[in-house]
Amino acid sequence: MTKTETKKKEVSDKLDGSKYSCQVILEKCTLEQAHDRSLPTDARLIRYKVDGKDYLDVTRSAKASNIFDLYFDTYGMGALQSIDYGKGTISPAQWGYASSTDSKKKKRR
Repeated sequence: MTKTETKKKEVSDKLDGSKYSCQVILEKCTLEQAHDRSLPTDARLIRYKVDGKDYLDVTRSAKASNIFDLYFDTYGMGALQSIDYGKGTISPAQWGYASSTDSKKKKRR
């Protein structure tokens, strides 16, 4: 009998969190980039280790268990080191919202 091995995702591949209801904002970033205050308040700092190298991601989701599932299923057991709160100050509803640049006022008749 042959044992089926689980294939781990390569570190260079882009994470797709749509299956887990997650949004990966910054992938493999520095601590200075992760502590950006213009990020949403529900963003979390994810520290994980793959092949002896430490990585840091900024990910958002409604539940931390979804984030855990994403990284556990992608990189395997023991890769996920910690899930911490981010330093963002922007409301999640307003984050990424671009106000309209329509400066033209409507005229009253």
